[in-house]
Amino acid sequence: MSGGGKIAILGGRGMLGSDLIKIYNDNATVFDQPDFDITNYEQLRSVVESHETIINCAAYTNVDGAESQREFAHKINADAAGRLGELAGEKNKYVLHISTDFVFDGKLDRPYVETDEPNPINEYGRSKLAGERALIESGCHYCILRLEWTFGLNGNNFVKKLLQLANEKDRLKVVTDQLGSPTATKEAAKAIHKLESEQVEGIFHFAAAGYASRFEIAKFIFDNKSVNVELEPCTSEEFKRPAKRPLNSRFCCDKIAAVLDGPIGPWQGPLKEFLEKI
Repeated sequence: MSGGGKIAILGGRGMLGSDLIKIYNDNATVFDQPDFDITNYEQLRSVVESHETIINCAAYTNVDGAESQREFAHKINADAAGRLGELAGEKNKYVLHISTDFVFDGKLDRPYVETDEPNPINEYGRSKLAGERALIESGCHYCILRLEWTFGLNGNNFVKKLLQLANEKDRLKVVTDQLGSPTATKEAAKAIHKLESEQVEGIFHFAAAGYASRFEIAKFIFDNKSVNVELEPCTSEEFKRPAKRPLNSRFCCDKIAAVLDGPIGPWQGPLKEFLEKI
C-alpha cells in the first residue's frame, strides 16, 4: 500500500496500474497483493470507506488458466467486482472498472460498439462479463472501460511473449484470423484519468486507432527489433489453446473519443516507442 489522496487504485502494481500511478503520483493510494486481497470483504470495505473513487485494475487475467480455474477467476473478476459495487453504492462512491474485449464472441463483421450484446466464448470472458453485470446491478456510480490487446512495461503481454519465443525458436506460428488493436497501457491510463477526473458514467471501449491481425503485429515487432525469425501464418483452428479467442476484437471508440481531449492515435506509434524501451 502506498500513495495518498481520495483515489484508490486496486491492482496498482500490475501492467495498467503501474502506468496509472505515473499519472497520479501521490494523488492516489495503491492497493495490491500481497498486502491487499480484493476478495477480502473487510479490506475492500476499508478501501471504499476511505476513498471517494476506486479504480479497479485488479483481475485474474490468465485466459487459458481460467478454463481450469473457473471458480477462482469468478471469485476475483465477478464476485469481488459485485461486492465493490455494493459497498460503493452504500457510501455513494464512484467506481471505474476495467473490463475486456473478451466479453464478445468475435463473430461480428464490424467493430464492436458498447451496446452490442456480449457473448463470451471462454471462462475468462464469462467471469469479466459477470463482473460488469454485478457492478451495474449494484446501483453504484460506475464507469466500465473495456480494453483490448494491452501491452506495457510492467507485466506479461503478447509483445513480450513473442520476443521471448523468438529468442528460443527460429520459426514461429502466428494466427492471421484474430483482428484487433494493440493498445499501450500508457495510453489507456491517460483515458482512465480523463474519465475519472470528470466522473463519467457508463460503458466505454478504448483501443488504439487502426486494426491488424496478430500476424501483422508480430511482423511489425520483429521488423522494428531486427529479429531474424521465420513467421508462419496459421489459423486459430490450427493453433489450439485451452481457451478460445474471439476472432474479431475490433472496437469502435467513437463514444470515448467524444470525451477525450484529443484524437486516439494509431497503434504503431506507441508500440514502436515501447519496443525501443525493452
